[in-house]
Amino acid sequence: MASSTGSVEVLIRFSGELSIKAKRTRKRFEARLARNIADACRSSGCRCRVTRQWGRLHLTSPDRAVLAVLQRVFGISSFSLIEGRCEAALDDIVSLGQRLYADAVRGRRYAVRARRTGEHDFSSYDVQRELGAALNPGATVDLSRPDVEVRLEVRDRDVYFVGEPQPGAGGLPLGVQGKAVALVSGGFDSAVAAWMALRRGVELEYVFCNLGGAAYKRLTIEVIKVLAEEWSYGTDPRLHVIGFEPVLDDFRNRVKPSYWQLTLKRMMYRAAAAVAEEVGADAIVTGESIGQVSSQTLPNLRAIDAVAPLPVLRPLVGFSKEEILERARTIGTHDLSARVREYCDIVPDRPVTAARPDAVEAQERDVDLTVLDRAVAERESLGIRGLDTAEIIGPHLFVSEIPEDAVVIDTREPDAFLLWHWPGARHQPYHALMRDFGQLPREQTYILYCAEGILTAHLAERMQSAGYEAYSFRGGVRGLRRQPGERAGVSADERG
Repeated sequence: MASSTGSVEVLIRFSGELSIKAKRTRKRFEARLARNIADACRSSGCRCRVTRQWGRLHLTSPDRAVLAVLQRVFGISSFSLIEGRCEAALDDIVSLGQRLYADAVRGRRYAVRARRTGEHDFSSYDVQRELGAALNPGATVDLSRPDVEVRLEVRDRDVYFVGEPQPGAGGLPLGVQGKAVALVSGGFDSAVAAWMALRRGVELEYVFCNLGGAAYKRLTIEVIKVLAEEWSYGTDPRLHVIGFEPVLDDFRNRVKPSYWQLTLKRMMYRAAAAVAEEVGADAIVTGESIGQVSSQTLPNLRAIDAVAPLPVLRPLVGFSKEEILERARTIGTHDLSARVREYCDIVPDRPVTAARPDAVEAQERDVDLTVLDRAVAERESLGIRGLDTAEIIGPHLFVSEIPEDAVVIDTREPDAFLLWHWPGARHQPYHALMRDFGQLPREQTYILYCAEGILTAHLAERMQSAGYEAYSFRGGVRGLRRQPGERAGVSADERG
């Protein structure tokens, strides 16, 4: 029931799947859904009180914002604002219905829709006939194309007049189907696959095999935060960040390039299985879709699955890319995932597309799995709900060495650049780069420097947020000029 102060009273309907469960199972599912709704309200800063009825939940809250929250709780089929309540007596129903809707139906076409549960001395048809007749003066009954629908539910001793049903997220209450680990990359597919597993009631922990450094980590965290903070009510998911570059470097020296992609996926499956064993998960969730890329042909999926000791769930197995993108927009991960570079595509050309499990095993014969074991053991485990990304990314904005393949950009004014700059550095003043960095290729690593390294830290953070691998050199020019040997920089005098 809505009020002028913003408070609401809501009738919540379960997903149809709950109605076919055995009584004991249904009771457990309903109790879990009630807890998840309460957590959703608390997490969103809304106060609420949830009570259970057989087949319905009843929610009261002083915060109208709770209506948006309910749309993101799995297990809810629909919900409606309660516009009025009375006891389950036919005369009371007719009297309240007249007071609530006489003005709304006057001069218009209308229909009365009644649903009834319990033992009563009247039927749903009786309610519709009596209330319809009472509203009739000055209005017209039209059951097929009404302008106004008067909806009510009679539930045992209570009657609820309700507004138009609002759709919920459907599915099963999160947490009723056990736990799995989801392999995530920050891209479209893995996020949507994780969401679909959540919708089936599966609690998730996330495994991220990082091949791209701090910027990639940050963007992936932002994607997973959407799933954790807006769709994972009732659970407290963690993201397990595994530094995968040593693993990649090791097997690249031991495996034919055409098998690199499959070996990488098998290593990721092994890592996910190891984490799953530690956290008590029963399955691995991935974002693979048949035929989307070379590693996702049926023979290759079979070869990858051979190393998984747990069931591998692929919610997107029959989805097209367009369907995945559309679902990502609905979930809220699309725009974040669009900024993520593809780091997992590591094969230069002609990857194997129909590998046999024994052939891949033969390729991996000399791979040192202790490198993988060490990476898993040294992983970073982050609680995602409520995590401030600045707390974990801040230390990774700075570097003290310049990688050989990095693009170095001097952001100082032209006079300072001409006086001295790092050998091979490009010149792009700070404000111009802040405005135009989106035009830079995303495939490269950028090292930025200014006089002290402070301004470029802010710029590097902005670039990382946009999906770039960008860092500020620690100490700026002073830090660079302390570098040893011939890399100490180029001065105007030296250029002659």
